[in-house]
Amino acid sequence: MTFTVYGTPIPQGSTKAFTPKGWKRPVLTSDNARLKSWRQLVAEAAHLALLAQPAAERQLLLDAVTLTIAFALPRPLSLPKRITAHTRKPDIDKLVRAVADAVTGILFRDDAQIVQLTATKCYAPLLSPPFVTITVAPAAGNTFVQKGDVAC
Repeated sequence: MTFTVYGTPIPQGSTKAFTPKGWKRPVLTSDNARLKSWRQLVAEAAHLALLAQPAAERQLLLDAVTLTIAFALPRPLSLPKRITAHTRKPDIDKLVRAVADAVTGILFRDDAQIVQLTATKCYAPLLSPPFVTITVAPAAGNTFVQKGDVAC
């Protein structure tokens, strides 16, 4: 299943906990206030993509999954056209965490099921809105990759 979400991708960031004076339980805060709305947007798009599938395929994936994510981030107007690689913040791993957490419970049970991950980030085409394209698929059997002494 592949779907696209239009909007500026927001990185997951870190969650911080603190206990106010006199309180018994900690308060959790995110260092990015826009994260919640971005995750809701991604979750809604995932839900709509799932509903667009044939009835027999509308199910939560319970086994290993592959996840492919392509981020197209806003391109500054002052950036020369010759620069195509997005080598600045946000970090790609934090962008991936936000998307994976948003679709967890909708497309697959837990993000620990992800056995193969492909992620890219680039600049969106000039005058085009930023977006992310997400592909989730069941992992095809056991995949064996061997590099040096490491095999899985």
